[in-house]
Amino acid sequence: MIIYPAIDLKDGHCVRLYKGDMNRDVVYNENPADQAVTWARTGFSWIHVVDLNGAVDGKPVNYSAVKSILSSVDVPVQLGGGIRSLAQIEHWLSEGVSRVILGTVAVRDPDLVKKACQLFPDQIVVGIDARKGMVAVEGWVEESDMRDVDLAHAFEDVGVSAIIYTDIDRDGTGEGVNLERTCALAEATSIPVIASGGVGSLDDLRGVQKSAAEHHLNGVVVGRALYEGQLDPVEALKIVA
Repeated sequence: MIIYPAIDLKDGHCVRLYKGDMNRDVVYNENPADQAVTWARTGFSWIHVVDLNGAVDGKPVNYSAVKSILSSVDVPVQLGGGIRSLAQIEHWLSEGVSRVILGTVAVRDPDLVKKACQLFPDQIVVGIDARKGMVAVEGWVEESDMRDVDLAHAFEDVGVSAIIYTDIDRDGTGEGVNLERTCALAEATSIPVIASGGVGSLDDLRGVQKSAAEHHLNGVVVGRALYEGQLDPVEALKIVA
């Protein structure tokens, strides 16, 4: 199982939100590239980056911050937030992003996701962000009428490399991953699932690790718990080694 340390970008800074609320952000590092170097040197094998402004605005916003991260580390980076066209996907992959995360466009234009999987094999991830099982879009501001499982089913056998499943009500809370919902989604699809939202302790991480073996989870995104010291990164990496 892979731990993906999160770098969420707002106004050029590395922040964390509470339940996706853009007005409830805490700045942890004003230099995202420096934060990326810290995670890479700690031993993390991937970095998870989200352009929060881009997710809300519907287009990439934090260009310079993302590019500074890409130029500062050698570990692969997966990027999401406001990526809504094939041209934007191609741009970021050409800049050095290893995988592009598509969320809102997966709901609005599933054919674009399928086309992207054909053009860029193994480099497309679908982000499913949900409240009580219903998918949210536009930076989590709007709720769609689509269930999380139905969205996952829409991309079976088209080449999606992974699904990142975020329970919005757990994100940034440290209350633990919604394993029941996450594992149910993992059981319902053959696509590898990465859990996101709620990890607050090493015990939470152990719970995800146990579920990974039983329910085919591929990894977990961790943010606030790392930044605030509830999760020691060295100990965390030992758990999943």
